[in-house]
This record gives sequence, structure tokens and C-alpha cells, in this order.
Amino acid sequence: MGEEEATETVTETKPLGPRDLRVSDSEREHVVEVLQKAIGRGMLDLDEFTERTDRALAARTRGDLNAVLADLPGLVHPDAATAPVPSQYAPPAMLPTFGQAVVLQSKYGSILRQGPWLVPAELVVRNKYGGTKLDFSQAEIPHRVVQIHIDCKWGSVEIIIPQHAAVDMNSIGEAKFGSIEDKTYSNGRQGNPLFVLTGRVHGGGLVVRNPRRGIFG
Repeated sequence: MGEEEATETVTETKPLGPRDLRVSDSEREHVVEVLQKAIGRGMLDLDEFTERTDRALAARTRGDLNAVLADLPGLVHPDAATAPVPSQYAPPAMLPTFGQAVVLQSKYGSILRQGPWLVPAELVVRNKYGGTKLDFSQAEIPHRVVQIHIDCKWGSVEIIIPQHAAVDMNSIGEAKFGSIEDKTYSNGRQGNPLFVLTGRVHGGGLVVRNPRRGIFG
């Protein structure tokens, strides 16, 4: 009786490097926020921002994300693969940040900014079961681009921008059980300043408008 020899096939697997690791939605969204900040620094125009945003949202690996930022000075971390990803509001350590945003937060209450007030370059608005009104018509706005990240549930959001300003609402990720309306008809147009909105509205409406004219404005 002859012996049968078993042949074992060995397949070599290429070791994964840091750039080959898969990315999460939080990482993709943070890169989009970084691109929005790059607009404010004059590093990208709106067409470049749109093209790179599409690439970032379709990215599968850390290398794909770094490629989106590669020619923007100081925006690629060489050890991108090793850092943990924290909560959705804290920038991942592996990715860049441009300073601290001003956070407006409320629950079962209202958030109101109107009259003369100094507008930061970046706002984070979190409100649950309450209304939010941001009136920029009389505000001091020292920035060409203002980033506003919205996370509001079961409450209305009203944003009033000057006539010469414009809004970019294309990065609002979710409007569930609610509506989004741009009464300025400036979405995607040039304006100074440009208000770039990101985030989500759940169970409420988001309205962007210009100041009302007349004695009841």
C-alpha cells in the first residue's frame, strides 16, 4: 500500500502597515472638518473642497485619508495608525486640529446669540428638547469662514446671516424627522463671511435666513 503525501500550500500574507488600516466614520467626518478649516485659511477653494470631501467620505484606509491632506502643510500625522479614536466631538489624536471650538450646549432650554457679539471661527451647538437661535446680523465676525457644527434633537434651529454672507449646508449629515431650509438662497455661492454648517438635526427644523426688513424685523 503506497503512502499518499499531502501537499500543503503556504500563502504568504503581506504585513499590514499603518496606512493599510481601515478607518471609521468618525475619522472620515473629522477629515471633512479639517478640509472645511483649510478653506478658512485660504488653502483650498470650494471646488477643491468638494472633490476632496468626496474622496474622504469614500476612503477605506488611513492612507486614503492622508492622501486627501498630503499637500496641506502640517495636516498629516506620520503615526496615524497607532492613535485611538475618541468620541465624535473630540478630534482624533492621529489627525490635526486648529484649536478649540466654542461649545454652546443646552438641554430642555434655549440657546440664543443675538445683538453685538464676537463670533469665533468655530462653533459647536448641542441642544436637546430646546430651541436654538444664532443671529449674526449685528455680530462682529473677524473670520472669512465660520464653522458651525450642529447636533440638535427635538428642537428648532434658526440661523440669521447678513445679506452679504453665504451658507454652505452640503455637509449636514442627517435631517431626521425634520427639515432643512435655506431662505437666503445662498447655499454653495460665494459670500463674506461663509458659514459652513455640519452635523445633524433630529426631530426639528433648521432654517437659515437673512434679517427681516421693517419695524418687525
